[in-house]
Amino acid sequence: MDIIRMARDLAQEIQKQEFYLKLQIAKQNSDEDTELQNLIQEFNLKRMAINNEAAKSDRDDEKLQQFNTEMREAYAKIMQNENMTAYNSAKEEMDHLLQRVFAIISQSAEGDDPETTDYVPSCGGSCSSCSGCH
Repeated sequence: MDIIRMARDLAQEIQKQEFYLKLQIAKQNSDEDTELQNLIQEFNLKRMAINNEAAKSDRDDEKLQQFNTEMREAYAKIMQNENMTAYNSAKEEMDHLLQRVFAIISQSAEGDDPETTDYVPSCGGSCSSCSGCH
């Protein structure tokens, strides 16, 4: 069996797993949540307003600060939405599995034992971009 066929078979197996279905349902629920979509649209509009104001030669720092506050408030509302929370949780599960699969494949390609190698989470060192320890 060639490697590409095996990768396709693995992808099909991933799509049969419960966590995959959970992610698809969470995505659909988020997409169909009108309130959430309105919040996301509001967030994007605030972000564009910030970019537009920041690009002006005579930008108004007070207005920028107000847009930034409004954007953060919109983001907080988005992240409190139950469909967004469910989506983020399901996405984290999927991302973790894919990290493990990629780590096993790439580390094995570098000579590690495929039966024992695995993904080991590590700290990137930048706390400002961190979503918390694993």
